[in-house]
Amino acid sequence: MLHPDAPNPADVARAGSAPPLAREHLDRDAVSRPDEQRAAAFDADANARVLAVHAGRVLVVEAEAADGAPRLELRHPSTLPEPDVRCYLGRTLDAGADATGDALPAGSPIEAWTYGADASAAIAEESRWAGLRRIATSLDDRDAGLAIEAVALANWHATHAFCASCGSPTEVVSSGWARRCLAEDRLRFPRTDPAVIVVVTDDEDRVLLGSNAMWEQDRFSVLAGFVEPGESLEAAVVRELVEETGLAVDRVEYLGSQPWPFPASLMCAFRARVAHGASTVPVPDGEEILELRWFDRDGLRAALGRVALPGETSIARWMLEEWYGGPLASSMPWSTS
Repeated sequence: MLHPDAPNPADVARAGSAPPLAREHLDRDAVSRPDEQRAAAFDADANARVLAVHAGRVLVVEAEAADGAPRLELRHPSTLPEPDVRCYLGRTLDAGADATGDALPAGSPIEAWTYGADASAAIAEESRWAGLRRIATSLDDRDAGLAIEAVALANWHATHAFCASCGSPTEVVSSGWARRCLAEDRLRFPRTDPAVIVVVTDDEDRVLLGSNAMWEQDRFSVLAGFVEPGESLEAAVVRELVEETGLAVDRVEYLGSQPWPFPASLMCAFRARVAHGASTVPVPDGEEILELRWFDRDGLRAALGRVALPGETSIARWMLEEWYGGPLASSMPWSTS
């Protein structure tokens, strides 16, 4: 449980404008994870709710809410079959309701239960399993945080059934937050891959956008790359931009972060400015980045409809709108990190 003097994560997220997938309303309650009696107490708790997960998707209610926004279908554990993996997500910070309208008081425990194809078909029809890219920004803060945490854990468990050291089977322990090698008795924990994502500007306050080799033509976003071993976030910003654009940058400023569970990244957002006196002529590397363009605000607005921008789920869109000074609309919707 949260220490009485600890800041509420929701309040921290609301301080400033947090990225769209970084607004969770949950006490992760890590101290309860090792309790061997916790699962039995959860199953017997009338306020306990489960978020079902299958193939990177979460269960949503069949009927849409009055405002058209999707909602997670949080069920009592007694209404679901035994899962392949169960993970304790934590406790709600605020009073609310589940998808049926039943009240959920603050402190209600929530788990994620992961299912294979056969069990998922028995739980609900295919249309009610929804991917995060489609629904994340339409969910309220509580549900978005639950869904992201659940999918990230499910993705990790799906690739760690065997020990990376000796290849022996592993078992789920610590309420889904670790796996133990059955041969070596060694614990493995979920990992997150840090990546930097950067909005680059010049002295005219234009923004640099690039088109990745894996994308369709006329899709543009800010620049990003993974952090290498032994590298700071700031050094990764400078290196990635030299590699992908040929530009020297300085004045590196941290903006915020957002989980991106596709499959296990943490996007760390930065602003950087082309170094004083350095060339502003970008040169794409030709491998990852095929095209680079500078846009001022009028130019970007005029290009909407002819270029696709990052989707509303992404931190990249949040960064662009922070630079632009307001919402950006595009007739070519697209989701990316």
